[in-house]
Amino acid sequence: MLGLFTSKHMKTYPEFIIFQLRGWLNLYDFSSFVLLMETYGKILLIAMPAFLFLVLFEKWYGWRKGKDTVRNMDMISSLSSGVTNVTKDVLGLTIQILAYGWLVQNLAIYHIKSTWLTYVVAFLTIDFAGYWVHRWSHHINVFWNLHIIHHSSEEFNLACALRQSISVLFNPFSFLLLPAALLGVPTIVIATIGPLHLFAQFWYHTQHINKMGFLENIIVTPSHHRVHHAINKEYLDKNLGQIFIFWDKLFGTYQKELKEKPPVYGITRPAATWNPIKINFQHLWLLMKDAWRTKSWKDKFTLWFKPTGYRPADVDEKYPVYKIDDVYRFDKYAPKASTALNLWSWIQLMMILFFVSFLFGNIAGINNLGSSYIFWYGAFIFLSVYSMTDLMDRNPYAIGWEILRCGLGTGFLIYQDDWFGASGYLDSIKYILGSYFIMSICVTGWFAYTHYREDRLLSVSA
Repeated sequence: MLGLFTSKHMKTYPEFIIFQLRGWLNLYDFSSFVLLMETYGKILLIAMPAFLFLVLFEKWYGWRKGKDTVRNMDMISSLSSGVTNVTKDVLGLTIQILAYGWLVQNLAIYHIKSTWLTYVVAFLTIDFAGYWVHRWSHHINVFWNLHIIHHSSEEFNLACALRQSISVLFNPFSFLLLPAALLGVPTIVIATIGPLHLFAQFWYHTQHINKMGFLENIIVTPSHHRVHHAINKEYLDKNLGQIFIFWDKLFGTYQKELKEKPPVYGITRPAATWNPIKINFQHLWLLMKDAWRTKSWKDKFTLWFKPTGYRPADVDEKYPVYKIDDVYRFDKYAPKASTALNLWSWIQLMMILFFVSFLFGNIAGINNLGSSYIFWYGAFIFLSVYSMTDLMDRNPYAIGWEILRCGLGTGFLIYQDDWFGASGYLDSIKYILGSYFIMSICVTGWFAYTHYREDRLLSVSA
């Protein structure tokens, strides 16, 4: 949702994107954009440890209560998805089709002052916009690709809340903030409320809170959202509200949680991978292949905007895709994972979080080294997530991705004789990271070879 909120005046408040439409696309000065990234990065330095603590606390709490709703590899996949999302947001890799600041400047019929009422109006408008973006993402084929990652976990817990999209490269939905723009709600109010509205959607992703009495009629609760994440026929595409549930009751998409129908989580066409980058583009890739393969010229152009899940008849017949028919009888994605692989995946995740934290805490310094450095660093983060989760999938090509990742990291060390200025904190950092890259390639190679050998023996015996 952060991509919705922008300001025309970057000198008065950092924007959440770098483009706006004003007859043409304007690129703002890079120094102001760096200020944006630096501000958001500092916020995330506080938010990330808090989210990680709560995810781990839920794991512990479920274990203690005898209702563990968190699988280790699924949790790591969810956390790595969160890493890719916040990295993308900090780098500003979204093109805004229509900026809120432009709407206010050109369409406002009144300008209300910044009082508590202004914030209420802003919050309601953002939630209203969120409902419709969410609804369209569930019902329109191409927009489902923007949301599929959030539903891809076959568990329901706080970790899966962090599965957020990186595939929103173009954001066309700012026009939904028109009610606030017409009232002249200041951009700074929208930009302030936006992140709070997003973070407020974290808590209700849990199975450990039952129904909440009268609040069930006002706000989205864990019970409501369990329904939303379920693939039961009765629950599909229901409870689309983000903070307030009354939008669903008003627009006919409300469904209460039924005792006789326990929710089953995931997506009807299972992702079958821990790799969040693959999941983000799975549906789009399927649409592209279907558009290419179908003999119907009409379908080539219209399948994108058909109801979610639509496939041309000729393609569906010739290239079927597995879909869950009985939600109570299917195997969850769970490739074999040794204790050693589970431990190594956590080590790699902690290293990725270290690299991300350094990025977020040193954005200005990294940009001082060169304006492109920040994006090379972002590429390194994405490669790290891709390599780690591919290994979790037991994909033998994981070693190739790991060599590429560590080769890029080693290239940074050699070219800079440093790690983006980290020697200012620790003189020996380049030697530590250099040793880590060598070890990481060796360990990943060992796992990849072991998995390949085990899987080959299994296929032969079968």
